[in-house]
This record gives sequence, structure tokens and C-alpha cells, in this order.
Amino acid sequence: MELSGTILAGDDYEPLEGRVVVEDGEIAAVERTATDSNDIVCPAFVNAHTHVGDSIAKEAGRGLSLDELVAPPDGLKHRLLGEASRNEKIQAMARSLSFMEAGGTGAFLEFREGGREGVEALAEAAADVGVEPVVFGRGGIDVLEAADGFGASGAHDDDFSTARAAAREAGKPFAIHAGEVDADDIDPAMDLEPDHLVHMVHAESMHLERVEDSGTPVVVCPRSNLVTGVGLPPVPDLLERTTVALGTDNVFLNSPSMFREMAYTAKLFDVDAAEVLRMATAAGAEIAGLNCGTISSGREARLFVLDGDSDNLAGARDPVRAVVRRASVNDVRKVHLPRRM
Repeated sequence: MELSGTILAGDDYEPLEGRVVVEDGEIAAVERTATDSNDIVCPAFVNAHTHVGDSIAKEAGRGLSLDELVAPPDGLKHRLLGEASRNEKIQAMARSLSFMEAGGTGAFLEFREGGREGVEALAEAAADVGVEPVVFGRGGIDVLEAADGFGASGAHDDDFSTARAAAREAGKPFAIHAGEVDADDIDPAMDLEPDHLVHMVHAESMHLERVEDSGTPVVVCPRSNLVTGVGLPPVPDLLERTTVALGTDNVFLNSPSMFREMAYTAKLFDVDAAEVLRMATAAGAEIAGLNCGTISSGREARLFVLDGDSDNLAGARDPVRAVVRRASVNDVRKVHLPRRM
């Protein structure tokens, strides 16, 4: 298979006129050559933090605080999840995953409630889409038998030292929310030596130094933080110190659209467009241990194609900036994801 047009190629997403050659689900070559195509060929997104189980309750909870919305065990989302049938939750997740795939998302890192049953339900929901789930299970440590890793809610919610040790013994990653409401849980979270942190809205200088010294990646979710009113993460400061990836967080708060997350991040923080695109692709792939996120030979061919001659994108002088700040799911012509076994 060949995809032609303007290719956002390599680690720097350098726009080049040419083609991508795909063989057996892998990028075999990226070639500079003349083409008449107006397409823009992009690496598929890696949504680095989701709660797609919340798809059962989109836009619920207006006016509630963050704790009232999501705090276990009595937050609104947990009550609504408890009331829904297994089939209702699977169907709702499947709809969200279909939306994600249509919008160019090739993989996502999911914090999944419900223990083993929750992980298995997500696998069933994902069975008919090409989007790759990387699942951080929650609940007892037995969830690690089914999940790809362990996702902790926050250091003050429970004692996660046993789960941390179990994840390490299983050779699986451990991730945790930290600094979402205030700074108090950041040091206890980092004491667990997580493989990545989520949010870090209230990170202070000493926390930034710890992140840099430990090389701990951070996933930020700016739109979610805006909706819940907790503040905004120090994205430029984090980028100076570690790998930073983008996630869309709870589906019941925000659509899982990486286009919207990129545009919001780029405009709010005035971060370079190529850096934001990296946050939405290669950074999440790196955190998840996936061989995708850039259009380079030897990478898995998780790609999507934009119509560069759409009414929205026609005339764009800077393809990378246009993809990050302007493009939407309506501009997507094709999504190419290898078939999952």
C-alpha cells in the first residue's frame, strides 16, 4: 500500500512531498517524490489518558465538584457505572472507540475501573475497531493478570504500595494521578516511583525537579482540567524537563478528540505546533511502549490521511500548524491501522 501527499515525516514531523510505502503493517519506506495529491499523511494519535468506561454518562454532573464527579467510591461516575449493565457499558465504550478511530486515534492508554471484569469488557468493546487499547486496570492486584498495567487513582485515595510492588514483579507499568486538585499528593505519588504521572496541574518547582531527576513522563489533560475547574498544568515547564503526552481524560467530561486537545493546548500555552503533535503521537507511544507515533521506516503503520484541499484546510501555508490548530475529524479522509490479532 502507498499513501501520497505531504508527509509529516520523522521525529520532527518535517513536511515533505512524497509517499509512504506500507508492507505487512509496517512502514517500509518514506520517499521524497513529486505528487499531485493534496493529502496530508499523519501519524495516528496516541491518546495517553482516557476513561472510556465513562461513555455511559456523557455530559452528566453539571455543576458538581471534581470529587463529586469522580472520587471513588461514591462519585457520580462510580454510581452511574454501578447502575449500568455490562452490555450497556460495552456498547457505550464501543461507540466512543469508533469515534476515536474515525478521528485518527490509533492507540489509547486507559485507566479502567471494574477490576478484571472491567478490563475484559473493554477488550470486548474494542474487538471490532483498529484502535489499540493499553489498559491500566484498577481494583485488586489480580487485575494485573488481565491488564497491561496498574492505574492508581491518587496517593491519598488508598495505599498503593502493594499494587506498585505487584506491577513491578509482573513486569508491568504502574501509573498514578497526581497534583490534580492540589500539590499534596505529588510527593507520595512520586515516592511510589511510577512509570508515568497524570495531570500534575499543581506541580511546584520542587516537584518539577523531581520529575526531571527521575525522568518520569507526565500526561496532561488540559481540557478536562478546565472543565473541572482545578487549574491548568504547567505545560511549558514540564516540556523542559521530561516527556509530556496529551490525553482527553473522562469521556463524560470531554469528547475523546485529539484534534480538540491539540488545538486547545497549542493556543492556550503557545507551544510550538510540532511539539504539540509530538505530545499527541510519539510521546504517548513512548510511554506505552508502542512502536508508532512517527512516520519512519520500521515503525508500525498507524496513520491517518487528511484532505488538504478541504474547505477547512485549503490554502494552509504551514501543514503542521494546520493539523494541530485547525484540522478536525471532518477533514479525515482515511485512517489506516494494522489489524490487531
